[in-house]
Amino acid sequence: MPIAPDLGALTMALQSITMDGLVMQEQRARKILQALVQGVDPTTGVELEAGTVLQRADVLRALLAGVTALEQVSARAQRRAQLPDNVGRPWSADEERGLVTAFQSGDALSDIATKHGRTLRAIEARLERLGLLTAEQRTTNNSFTGSPAPRATDPQPP
Repeated sequence: MPIAPDLGALTMALQSITMDGLVMQEQRARKILQALVQGVDPTTGVELEAGTVLQRADVLRALLAGVTALEQVSARAQRRAQLPDNVGRPWSADEERGLVTAFQSGDALSDIATKHGRTLRAIEARLERLGLLTAEQRTTNNSFTGSPAPRATDPQPP
């Protein structure tokens, strides 16, 4: 009788991946998948008998695709963890006013970026959008192009 892989453990590991504890859970799920690819029961470490479904080429490819996907999720989470807290969040009117005040006071852009929890690129892009910095003055790539969007500090129509 062939030894069945612990598919329940595999399913639970994959379903439990969330942003909290992602790396730990991702590593466990990846180990389970890698064990199955190698023909080993991930719970017991016992080699699976010949003829199991895991020896089919399409199943092995699917398991390897799962390993690759988990590695990509982990890499993305690790990159995201390196970014400041406010990356991708919209600018509030108060935050934009604080940016303008700090810039006009001569604060270093890197200090402003740290204070606002944003990247230097985001600070420069916002200043360029506000007309306080030109593309030529930027130290980062991908300058803002196009017509300026309404500023958060502009008065709202009644």
